Amino acid sequence: MVTSASLPKTAAPGPGGERHECPVDAVLRLLMGPWTTYILYVLRTQGPRRFGELKREVGGISAKVLTERLRMLEEARLVHRDYQATIPPQVTYSLASRGAELNPMLDALKDIALRWQSEDAQAVSQQAMASIRQAAE
Repeated sequence: MVTSASLPKTAAPGPGGERHECPVDAVLRLLMGPWTTYILYVLRTQGPRRFGELKREVGGISAKVLTERLRMLEEARLVHRDYQATIPPQVTYSLASRGAELNPMLDALKDIALRWQSEDAQAVSQQAMASIRQAAE
């Protein structure tokens, strides 16, 4: 089971030499796994999804990795797995309330990412224009 207690801990020495754990570290380590934020993004923007839908919408992920990530997110109580004993069985994944608590942080990160993409694109465009001007001189 993945919990903040089972994640590797990092501690920085305090002023008196004592070590203090960073409370943000466990959450970031949980989220930085491969495909994790992408899975959360799909579930929060598109709502509950069955496994096959998630696999299609998180393009490039293997079934094995998607299964591992979903199990890890379920164990961390970020994703809810709803199993219906029908024929064939139906399993639907959705954001659990703990996962929904991440929405403001994920929104802030999305805003930063979009702003940085725009800034980087402008910088590349400006560099290209400068190169063209130099070549023309």
